[in-house]
Amino acid sequence: MTLHSVILGTGSALPKQRVSNDDLAKRVDTSDEWIVARTGIRFRHIAGEGETTATLAAAAARQALDAAGISADSVDLIILATATPDQTFPASATKVQALLGIEDCVAFDVAAVCSGFLYALSVADSMIRTGAAKRAIVIGAETFSRILDWEDRTTCVLFGDGAGAVVLEGRDGAAGILATKLHADGRHNELLYVDGGPSTTGTVGHVRMKGSEVFRHAVVNLATVMTEVLSTTGLTAADVDWVVPHQANARILDATARKLGLSAEQIVVTVDQHANTSAASVPLALDTAVRDGRIQRGQILVLEAMGGGFTWGAAVIRY
Repeated sequence: MTLHSVILGTGSALPKQRVSNDDLAKRVDTSDEWIVARTGIRFRHIAGEGETTATLAAAAARQALDAAGISADSVDLIILATATPDQTFPASATKVQALLGIEDCVAFDVAAVCSGFLYALSVADSMIRTGAAKRAIVIGAETFSRILDWEDRTTCVLFGDGAGAVVLEGRDGAAGILATKLHADGRHNELLYVDGGPSTTGTVGHVRMKGSEVFRHAVVNLATVMTEVLSTTGLTAADVDWVVPHQANARILDATARKLGLSAEQIVVTVDQHANTSAASVPLALDTAVRDGRIQRGQILVLEAMGGGFTWGAAVIRY
Protein backbone atom coordinates (compact mmCIF):
# COMPACT_ATOMS: atom_id res chain seq x y z
CA MET A 1 0.00 0.00 0.00
CA THR A 2 1.28 3.47 -0.94
CA LEU A 3 -0.48 6.16 1.06
CA HIS A 4 -0.47 9.62 -0.48
CA SER A 5 -2.08 12.87 0.63
CA VAL A 6 -4.57 13.60 -2.13
CA ILE A 7 -6.01 17.08 -2.78
CA LEU A 8 -9.78 16.61 -2.66
CA GLY A 9 -10.67 20.25 -3.18
CA THR A 10 -9.29 23.78 -3.37
CA GLY A 11 -10.67 27.15 -2.35
CA SER A 12 -9.76 30.79 -2.03
CA ALA A 13 -11.00 34.09 -0.64
CA LEU A 14 -10.14 37.72 -1.34
CA PRO A 15 -11.11 40.91 0.48
CA LYS A 16 -13.87 42.97 -1.10
CA GLN A 17 -11.67 46.00 -1.78
CA ARG A 18 -9.68 45.74 -5.03
CA VAL A 19 -6.94 48.35 -5.40
CA SER A 20 -5.31 49.24 -8.71
CA ASN A 21 -1.88 50.73 -9.24
CA ASP A 22 -3.55 54.00 -10.19
CA ASP A 23 -5.41 53.93 -6.87
CA LEU A 24 -2.09 53.51 -5.05
CA ALA A 25 -0.55 56.37 -7.02
CA LYS A 26 -3.03 58.69 -5.30
CA ARG A 27 -1.61 57.61 -1.94
CA VAL A 28 2.13 57.20 -2.53
CA ASP A 29 4.70 58.48 -5.00
CA THR A 30 4.41 55.78 -7.65
CA SER A 31 2.74 55.00 -10.98
CA ASP A 32 1.16 52.11 -12.82
CA GLU A 33 4.04 52.06 -15.30
CA TRP A 34 6.69 51.93 -12.55
CA ILE A 35 4.99 49.07 -10.69
CA VAL A 36 4.18 46.97 -13.76
CA ALA A 37 7.67 47.32 -15.23
CA ARG A 38 9.37 46.15 -12.04
CA THR A 39 6.92 43.60 -10.68
CA GLY A 40 4.13 42.74 -13.14
CA ILE A 41 1.56 43.70 -10.49
CA ARG A 42 -1.58 45.55 -11.59
CA PHE A 43 -4.06 44.94 -8.74
CA ARG A 44 -4.20 43.72 -5.17
CA HIS A 45 -6.96 43.21 -2.60
CA ILE A 46 -6.83 45.03 0.75
CA ALA A 47 -8.68 43.80 3.84
CA GLY A 48 -11.30 46.13 5.25
CA GLU A 49 -13.26 46.35 8.46
CA GLY A 50 -14.28 42.92 9.74
CA GLU A 51 -11.92 41.11 7.35
CA THR A 52 -9.06 39.35 9.13
CA THR A 53 -6.64 36.56 8.41
CA ALA A 54 -8.94 34.09 10.18
CA THR A 55 -12.13 35.17 8.41
CA LEU A 56 -10.44 34.99 5.01
CA ALA A 57 -8.93 31.61 5.91
CA ALA A 58 -12.29 30.23 6.98
CA ALA A 59 -13.94 31.45 3.76
CA ALA A 60 -11.24 29.76 1.66
CA ALA A 61 -11.59 26.58 3.74
CA ARG A 62 -15.37 26.51 3.24
CA GLN A 63 -14.90 26.79 -0.51
CA ALA A 64 -12.35 23.96 -0.49
CA LEU A 65 -14.69 21.78 1.57
CA ASP A 66 -17.52 22.48 -0.89
CA ALA A 67 -15.26 21.57 -3.81
CA ALA A 68 -14.30 18.35 -2.04
CA GLY A 69 -17.92 17.55 -1.27
CA ILE A 70 -17.25 16.84 2.39
CA SER A 71 -18.43 18.26 5.71
CA ALA A 72 -16.23 20.28 8.05
CA ASP A 73 -16.80 17.91 10.95
CA SER A 74 -14.98 15.13 9.07
CA VAL A 75 -11.71 17.10 9.31
CA ASP A 76 -9.28 16.16 12.07
CA LEU A 77 -6.44 18.59 11.28
CA ILE A 78 -6.22 22.30 10.41
CA ILE A 79 -2.89 23.94 9.66
CA LEU A 80 -2.87 27.65 8.88
CA ALA A 81 0.25 29.21 7.37
CA THR A 82 0.43 32.91 8.15
CA ALA A 83 2.78 35.71 9.15
CA THR A 84 -0.14 37.97 10.07
CA PRO A 85 -2.25 36.12 12.67
CA ASP A 86 -5.30 37.75 14.20
CA GLN A 87 -3.67 37.69 17.64
CA THR A 88 -0.28 36.81 19.11
CA PHE A 89 -2.15 33.83 20.56
CA PRO A 90 -4.17 31.68 20.33
CA ALA A 91 -3.34 30.29 16.91
CA SER A 92 -5.59 31.70 14.21
CA ALA A 93 -6.17 28.10 13.10
CA THR A 94 -8.29 27.64 16.23
CA LYS A 95 -10.41 30.63 15.20
CA VAL A 96 -10.86 29.01 11.79
CA GLN A 97 -11.86 25.79 13.56
CA ALA A 98 -14.55 27.66 15.50
CA LEU A 99 -15.78 29.51 12.41
CA LEU A 100 -16.15 26.19 10.59
CA GLY A 101 -18.13 24.73 13.49
CA ILE A 102 -15.64 21.96 14.24
CA GLU A 103 -15.79 21.05 17.93
CA ASP A 104 -12.55 19.08 18.18
CA CYS A 105 -9.54 18.66 15.92
CA VAL A 106 -5.83 19.43 15.89
CA ALA A 107 -5.37 23.08 14.88
CA PHE A 108 -2.22 25.20 14.79
CA ASP A 109 -0.39 27.90 12.84
CA VAL A 110 2.86 27.65 10.89
CA ALA A 111 5.05 30.73 10.43
CA ALA A 112 7.43 30.59 7.47
CA VAL A 113 6.25 33.75 5.70
CA CYS A 114 5.91 33.27 1.92
CA SER A 115 7.02 29.64 2.19
CA GLY A 116 4.46 28.99 4.88
CA PHE A 117 1.99 27.08 2.74
CA LEU A 118 4.72 24.69 1.55
CA TYR A 119 5.83 24.14 5.15
CA ALA A 120 2.23 23.56 6.27
CA LEU A 121 1.58 21.20 3.35
CA SER A 122 4.66 19.16 4.24
CA VAL A 123 3.65 18.91 7.91
CA ALA A 124 0.11 17.85 7.02
CA ASP A 125 1.42 15.28 4.53
CA SER A 126 3.74 13.82 7.18
CA MET A 127 0.91 13.57 9.71
CA ILE A 128 -1.37 11.88 7.19
CA ARG A 129 1.32 9.42 6.09
CA THR A 130 2.03 8.41 9.70
CA GLY A 131 -1.64 8.08 10.60
CA ALA A 132 -1.71 11.06 12.96
CA ALA A 133 -4.44 12.59 10.78
CA LYS A 134 -6.83 11.29 8.16
CA ARG A 135 -8.24 14.43 6.60
CA ALA A 136 -6.72 17.91 6.78
CA ILE A 137 -7.39 21.48 5.73
CA VAL A 138 -4.19 23.33 4.86
CA ILE A 139 -4.55 27.09 4.47
CA GLY A 140 -2.33 30.01 3.57
CA ALA A 141 -3.85 33.32 4.62
CA GLU A 142 -2.52 36.84 5.12
CA THR A 143 -3.53 40.43 5.82
CA PHE A 144 -0.11 41.79 4.89
CA SER A 145 -1.54 45.26 4.29
CA ARG A 146 -1.59 45.69 8.06
CA ILE A 147 2.17 45.37 8.42
CA LEU A 148 3.12 47.59 5.49
CA ASP A 149 4.78 50.99 5.77
CA TRP A 150 2.57 53.03 3.46
CA GLU A 151 5.29 55.68 3.22
CA ASP A 152 7.71 53.16 1.66
CA ARG A 153 6.80 52.86 -2.00
CA THR A 154 9.38 50.10 -2.57
CA THR A 155 7.41 47.65 -0.39
CA CYS A 156 3.82 48.86 -0.02
CA VAL A 157 3.07 48.38 -3.73
CA LEU A 158 4.16 44.74 -3.67
CA PHE A 159 1.73 43.07 -1.30
CA GLY A 160 -1.94 42.17 -1.02
CA ASP A 161 -4.30 40.22 1.22
CA GLY A 162 -6.09 36.92 0.65
CA ALA A 163 -6.36 33.24 1.47
CA GLY A 164 -6.15 29.88 -0.27
CA ALA A 165 -6.88 26.39 1.02
CA VAL A 166 -6.76 22.71 0.13
CA VAL A 167 -8.44 19.68 1.65
CA LEU A 168 -6.15 16.65 1.93
CA GLU A 169 -7.03 13.02 2.56
CA GLY A 170 -4.81 9.96 2.80
CA ARG A 171 -5.56 7.52 -0.01
CA ASP A 172 -3.89 4.48 -1.48
CA GLY A 173 -2.78 5.02 -5.07
CA ALA A 174 -0.54 6.98 -7.39
CA ALA A 175 -2.16 10.42 -6.98
CA GLY A 176 -1.32 12.93 -4.27
CA ILE A 177 1.75 14.59 -2.82
CA LEU A 178 4.76 12.69 -4.14
CA ALA A 179 7.51 14.61 -2.35
CA THR A 180 8.28 17.82 -0.50
CA LYS A 181 11.59 19.56 0.16
CA LEU A 182 12.12 22.41 2.64
CA HIS A 183 15.06 24.70 3.46
CA ALA A 184 15.92 27.63 5.72
CA ASP A 185 18.93 29.90 6.17
CA GLY A 186 18.56 32.40 9.00
CA ARG A 187 21.74 34.27 8.10
CA HIS A 188 19.74 36.40 5.67
CA ASN A 189 17.30 37.85 8.21
CA GLU A 190 18.18 41.46 7.38
CA LEU A 191 17.25 41.10 3.72
CA LEU A 192 13.53 40.53 4.34
CA TYR A 193 11.97 40.97 7.77
CA VAL A 194 9.53 42.88 9.97
CA ASP A 195 11.11 45.43 12.31
CA GLY A 196 8.99 44.57 15.33
CA GLY A 197 7.57 41.79 17.46
CA PRO A 198 6.23 40.94 20.94
CA SER A 199 9.65 39.88 22.29
CA THR A 200 11.69 42.76 20.85
CA THR A 201 9.79 46.00 20.39
CA GLY A 202 6.38 45.06 21.73
CA THR A 203 4.92 46.35 18.48
CA VAL A 204 3.75 44.74 15.24
CA GLY A 205 6.36 46.50 13.08
CA HIS A 206 6.57 46.93 9.30
CA VAL A 207 7.97 44.94 6.39
CA ARG A 208 11.53 45.83 5.40
CA MET A 209 13.19 44.41 2.30
CA LYS A 210 16.32 44.71 0.17
CA GLY A 211 14.65 43.80 -3.10
CA SER A 212 17.63 43.23 -5.37
CA GLU A 213 19.28 40.85 -2.89
CA VAL A 214 16.05 38.93 -2.36
CA PHE A 215 15.60 38.61 -6.13
CA ARG A 216 19.09 37.12 -6.54
CA HIS A 217 18.59 34.53 -3.81
CA ALA A 218 15.07 33.67 -4.99
CA VAL A 219 16.02 32.75 -8.55
CA VAL A 220 18.86 30.46 -7.43
CA ASN A 221 17.07 28.89 -4.46
CA LEU A 222 13.79 28.20 -6.24
CA ALA A 223 15.39 26.60 -9.30
CA THR A 224 17.58 24.46 -7.04
CA VAL A 225 14.81 23.25 -4.74
CA MET A 226 12.56 22.39 -7.68
CA THR A 227 15.30 20.25 -9.18
CA GLU A 228 15.90 18.63 -5.78
CA VAL A 229 12.28 17.73 -5.14
CA LEU A 230 11.80 16.35 -8.66
CA SER A 231 14.90 14.18 -8.34
CA THR A 232 13.50 12.48 -5.23
CA THR A 233 10.55 11.24 -7.32
CA GLY A 234 12.55 10.19 -10.36
CA LEU A 235 10.89 12.90 -12.43
CA THR A 236 12.46 15.73 -14.41
CA ALA A 237 11.32 19.15 -15.57
CA ALA A 238 10.15 17.49 -18.80
CA ASP A 239 7.51 15.58 -16.78
CA VAL A 240 6.02 18.72 -15.24
CA ASP A 241 2.68 19.96 -16.54
CA TRP A 242 2.34 23.04 -14.33
CA VAL A 243 4.45 25.06 -11.92
CA VAL A 244 2.40 26.87 -9.28
CA PRO A 245 4.88 29.35 -7.81
CA HIS A 246 4.89 31.91 -5.06
CA GLN A 247 3.60 35.09 -6.68
CA ALA A 248 6.22 37.63 -5.63
CA ASN A 249 7.40 39.19 -8.86
CA ALA A 250 6.81 38.40 -12.54
CA ARG A 251 10.53 38.69 -13.25
CA ILE A 252 11.34 36.02 -10.66
CA LEU A 253 8.76 33.71 -12.23
CA ASP A 254 10.26 34.24 -15.70
CA ALA A 255 13.85 33.75 -14.53
CA THR A 256 13.02 30.57 -12.61
CA ALA A 257 11.19 29.08 -15.60
CA ARG A 258 14.16 29.79 -17.87
CA LYS A 259 16.60 28.16 -15.45
CA LEU A 260 14.53 24.96 -15.55
CA GLY A 261 13.93 25.05 -19.28
CA LEU A 262 10.16 25.41 -18.84
CA SER A 263 7.91 27.49 -21.07
CA ALA A 264 6.15 30.57 -19.75
CA GLU A 265 2.84 28.88 -20.60
CA GLN A 266 3.50 26.23 -17.93
CA ILE A 267 3.75 28.79 -15.12
CA VAL A 268 0.53 29.73 -13.30
CA VAL A 269 0.68 33.50 -12.89
CA THR A 270 -1.70 35.51 -10.69
CA VAL A 271 0.71 38.15 -9.36
CA ASP A 272 -0.80 40.70 -11.76
CA GLN A 273 -4.22 40.34 -10.08
CA HIS A 274 -3.33 39.54 -6.45
CA ALA A 275 0.20 40.97 -5.91
CA ASN A 276 2.30 39.14 -3.31
CA THR A 277 -0.03 37.58 -0.75
CA SER A 278 2.81 35.79 1.08
CA ALA A 279 1.67 32.39 2.42
CA ALA A 280 -1.62 32.72 0.53
CA SER A 281 -0.10 33.14 -2.92
CA VAL A 282 0.57 29.49 -3.82
CA PRO A 283 -2.86 28.13 -2.79
CA LEU A 284 -4.57 31.16 -4.37
CA ALA A 285 -2.80 30.49 -7.66
CA LEU A 286 -3.55 26.77 -7.39
CA ASP A 287 -7.26 27.37 -6.85
CA THR A 288 -7.36 29.84 -9.74
CA ALA A 289 -5.85 27.32 -12.17
CA VAL A 290 -8.03 24.45 -10.92
CA ARG A 291 -11.22 26.48 -11.28
CA ASP A 292 -10.43 27.83 -14.73
CA GLY A 293 -9.76 24.29 -15.96
CA ARG A 294 -6.04 24.52 -16.68
CA ILE A 295 -5.07 22.02 -14.00
CA GLN A 296 -6.57 18.58 -14.60
CA ARG A 297 -6.56 15.35 -12.61
CA GLY A 298 -3.49 13.20 -13.22
CA GLN A 299 -1.21 16.10 -14.12
CA ILE A 300 2.14 16.69 -12.43
CA LEU A 301 2.37 19.95 -10.49
CA VAL A 302 5.33 21.59 -8.80
CA LEU A 303 4.54 24.10 -6.07
CA GLU A 304 7.37 26.37 -4.88
CA ALA A 305 7.99 29.41 -2.70
CA MET A 306 10.65 31.44 -0.91
CA GLY A 307 10.14 33.90 1.91
CA GLY A 308 11.77 35.89 4.68
CA GLY A 309 14.21 34.14 6.90
CA PHE A 310 15.12 32.90 4.33
CA THR A 311 12.83 29.90 4.06
CA TRP A 312 12.07 28.10 0.82
CA GLY A 313 10.57 24.86 -0.38
CA ALA A 314 8.81 22.89 -3.10
CA ALA A 315 6.36 20.04 -3.51
CA VAL A 316 5.63 17.62 -6.36
CA ILE A 317 2.00 16.60 -6.66
CA ARG A 318 0.17 14.27 -9.02
CA TYR A 319 -3.13 16.08 -8.99
